[in-house]
Amino acid sequence: MGAERPDGRVERGNQTRQLVLTRAVQVASTEGLEGLSLGRLALELKLSKSGVFALFGSKEELQLATVRAAVAIFVDHVLTPTRAVAPGLGRVWRMCESWLTYSRTRVFRGGCFFYATIAEFDARKGKVHDALAATQTGWVTFVEEILEEARVREEIAADTDVHQLAFELIAFMELANAESVLHDNAPGYTKAARAILGRLRAVATDTSDLPPMP
Repeated sequence: MGAERPDGRVERGNQTRQLVLTRAVQVASTEGLEGLSLGRLALELKLSKSGVFALFGSKEELQLATVRAAVAIFVDHVLTPTRAVAPGLGRVWRMCESWLTYSRTRVFRGGCFFYATIAEFDARKGKVHDALAATQTGWVTFVEEILEEARVREEIAADTDVHQLAFELIAFMELANAESVLHDNAPGYTKAARAILGRLRAVATDTSDLPPMP
């Protein structure tokens, strides 16, 4: 007996799901997760509404799937390049640089997907709020861990408050994103890079792994 062939319907369903989510993350980054609807996406992508509904079942499930898809994209553009660099101050800078590039190059056309959608759901209750809160907590934890690696390796001062420093670095990055999206310009990224490098130089035991000020 020959090898069992994969179910073509499952493969087509997976392809359709990916097509819908590729569109959904871009819509949500500019119009919010509430801007998503199964009917709208089906119409824009020229798909069967019933077929799209069968893939997601409800608007909430579509929103949750969209958050997960956005996380995977964020990992590819920010976390993976960061992990490609050896632990220490150089990795800290690569993390910040990758985040600013992710926002500046409009991986999501509305800038940072999470900045936009967290603001939309921060005061709400429910599964979508919880999913977004978990992604934000995960990002903050990641930043703190990268900083702690540098502190343990004595590349930043031993008395550095990594929780405070993480808060400040994230704030610089998010403000650059917000300013750029609001005014459709890029100067905020240079200001953020200067601010980030200023803070890192202030705590670094050796600045050789940091670039010059832009």
